[in-house]
Amino acid sequence: MSVRVLLADDQPLMLVGLAILIGGTADLEVAGEAGDGREAVRLVRELRPDVVVMDIRMPGMDGIEATRRVTAEPDPPKVLVLTTFDDDEYVYGALRAGASGFLLKSMALDAILDAIRVVAAGDALLAPSVTRRLIADFAGKSGPTAPEPAAEPAADPSPDPRPLTEITDREREVLALVGQGLSNAEIAERLVISAATAKTHVARLFAKLEARDRVHLAIIAYENGLTPGKR
Repeated sequence: MSVRVLLADDQPLMLVGLAILIGGTADLEVAGEAGDGREAVRLVRELRPDVVVMDIRMPGMDGIEATRRVTAEPDPPKVLVLTTFDDDEYVYGALRAGASGFLLKSMALDAILDAIRVVAAGDALLAPSVTRRLIADFAGKSGPTAPEPAAEPAADPSPDPRPLTEITDREREVLALVGQGLSNAEIAERLVISAATAKTHVARLFAKLEARDRVHLAIIAYENGLTPGKR
């Protein structure tokens, strides 16, 4: 089954280029195209895509606010934020709004396709060093202030700290490694377990901690002191 992707960008050439790129793959398909954030929210409700590739700078409703509203929907799609600039303020705002990844327009074409697949699979598209920096910002310990929301904002989906009384010692170890930005394969190697076992532990953490994705799990790890650098 193909991953259905909604593209949201105010640059027509970018939309056309991404549509052609995705159309040439066997496992991805373009579900729709939006020219601004408000249209993206409308099309998410109408088309129910699996992933939204969301630009940040768009007229009317920007990508941060659109992401906030999209992720507040029942059974929401994953959101992969797209921007020209690797700016902490944008990344921070996107994660607070519920995005699962952050993508630069300067990435290679194959990397863009891989990024969509990664987010569709429930993984986070953040390097370990970036993950630690942004989690610290997210928790309000340091870093920039998130952009002001547009009018009529949806409820803030930012996760609250969760107690870890319901998870096992092994799951706590796995959670700590997720908090460091490790993939399932890297967790398996570190703990000398199979990749399938690592995946199972992560799936149980999703369920027990009601986490929406790996970024959310990483934030929970940080808030509970399992990630290096928490102050």
